[in-house]
Parts: sequence; C-alpha cells; structure tokens
Amino acid sequence: MGSLPASSSDHHFPHSPPKQPQSLIDPNELLNLFKSQQDHLNFFFRNLDLSQTLAFTQTLLNCRGTIFFSGVGKSGFVARKISQTLVSLAVRSGFLSPVDALHGDIGILTANDILVLFSKSGNTDELLRLVPCAKAKGALLISVTSVQGNALAAACDMNVHLPLQRELCPFDLAPVTSTAIQMVFGDTVAIALMEARNLTREEYACNHPAGRIGKSLIFKVRDVMKKQDELPVCKETDLIMDQLVELTSKGCGCLLVIDGDYHLIGTFTDGDLRRTLKASGEGIFKLTVGEMCNRNPRIIGPDAMAVEAMKKMEAPPSPVQFLPVIDDQNKLIGIVTLHGLVSAGL
Repeated sequence: MGSLPASSSDHHFPHSPPKQPQSLIDPNELLNLFKSQQDHLNFFFRNLDLSQTLAFTQTLLNCRGTIFFSGVGKSGFVARKISQTLVSLAVRSGFLSPVDALHGDIGILTANDILVLFSKSGNTDELLRLVPCAKAKGALLISVTSVQGNALAAACDMNVHLPLQRELCPFDLAPVTSTAIQMVFGDTVAIALMEARNLTREEYACNHPAGRIGKSLIFKVRDVMKKQDELPVCKETDLIMDQLVELTSKGCGCLLVIDGDYHLIGTFTDGDLRRTLKASGEGIFKLTVGEMCNRNPRIIGPDAMAVEAMKKMEAPPSPVQFLPVIDDQNKLIGIVTLHGLVSAGL
C-alpha cells in the first residue's frame, strides 16, 4: 500500500514574525516635554533656598579633609559625577558606595572629612544605615534631598532642600527631573568652589593634560617641535636642484636656510619651488636656494605656547604650514609644523 501524500499541515516553512506598526514621535509632544522640563527646572531655581546653599558651599570650602559623596541608584551616579568634577578642579573628593562602606570602605573616612548624601526621598535604607557608622568616624554629614521632613535630613548635621515640582515622567516616578536638579546644583556649587579657591587656567590644565584644553595651556613649542636630524636644513649657496631630497624627505614642506653658525637666513618652500620652476624653466638648474628663499619668514621661540604657534601660522595675510624655531641668538633649534600641532591634539 503506497504512502499517502503529506498534508499541507505537515510542511514547515520558515516565517518572519509579524511586523510591528512603526511608532512615530510627535514633534509637538516632544517640544511640550522640553517646555515642561524647563518649567520644572525654573521651579527649582525660583524656590532654592540661597541661605542653605551658601552654608553648604562655605562648609565644603572650609573642609580640611576630603569631601565624599554618596547615593544609591541614579542619585549615586550624580554623586559620583559631582565628585569627579571637584577632583578635576583640584578639590580633594571621592565617591563612597553606601553598600561597600558598610563592608570596610568606611575606613577611609576621618573626622576632618565631609560626607554628602544625595537622595530624592531622603528615606533610602542604604544611606540611613550608613549615617550612624559615618557619625562614629567623626565626619560631618550633609543630606541633599527633595522631600520635606525626611528621615535622612533629620539624621544628618546639615540638610539642603532641592525644590522639586514633579518628575517629567507622566507617572511622576522615573527620576529624570530630580536628578537633573541634583546635577545642576552640584556642578554649580563646584564652580563656586573653583572661583573661591582662585583656580588658574594653568592649574586647571595640569589636571587635564590629555585633553585639548590642557594641551593648549601646557604644551610649549619645544614640546612639539622637530629638532636636530629632523630639520630640513641647507646653505644659501646650495643649488635648488641639489636640495630636492632634503626638501621632500623631512615631511616639513620646506628648506631652512642657515649659515655656518646655524643662524637662520630664510626659508624655501615646495610652493617656492613650483613658482621658481614656472618662472625660470630650465634656469632653475643654476639657481641657488639663497637667491630664491624668503629672508623674512615668520618665526617663533621655543618657550612660546604651542597654541600661539598655531595662531601665528593662521594669521593674515596668508596661512603657513610651519614656523622655524629660533633661540635668542637667532640660531635655528627646531621647526614646528601644523601637522605636528594637529597630531599632538591641539
């Protein structure tokens, strides 16, 4: 008896899940959200108690030890960020995890320290458990909260109330406005401390050596210039055509024309070469570098800031790609190039 043909229900075909209808953001709704958040932030600014804020800021300024910050969840992220801001401004600060603190990390606290506790509700269990332990270490405790009459404020030595109208979240639950005002409050206080301590641009730069700001305030020309064997040098009596390898092999786009004592006479660029070739034709084979070089090039000293070198390169009437570096005896000691400055992150 022959086998029966398989029914259509026995065949298994791969199938893709049903497509979900595409959701679109209503631009008006989005704009209204931003306006609502602005209203909530303005409520904070209008109602913030300046006397509390001043006392808080002055207390941090007078701290003889380290200013520690703590918090749980989103408030913890804010606390950590504010601490990092203070560190970058040369203020001794750190983040203390409330959970890890109860398992040994509280050992870092001393009687000279301040512990700032961020909590929207002021009823966070982890922070409330931390309070008596921190007090036993002799540290000053400050709570920063947004709900009046909370347990954390009552337990600490000082409280700052951050006025909160409501969360932007339609359920008034997701901490998106409360964390925003915590961040605004903390970072503004940080700048107040920066100004009170008279932090200079140079001191700020020392704490940001890898960033563009730091490099622009720290790096000098001597730190980024080429020197010695890297310099494309020649004598003014050298024939142009004999110096083509030197012109093209050092990656500077120029020749630095010097005398026997390394005094700079002038510069000859690859642009000068093209212009000379166009004007002189075969006559270029008899011309010396000294005859065609620029005897009044822009120069710079080794102790000038690297950012000043870049400004000098870009100055009118036309930008240049390099600057010879000259010492106080007009001797050539290096060359700084635009490519080198960009490579250094300036």
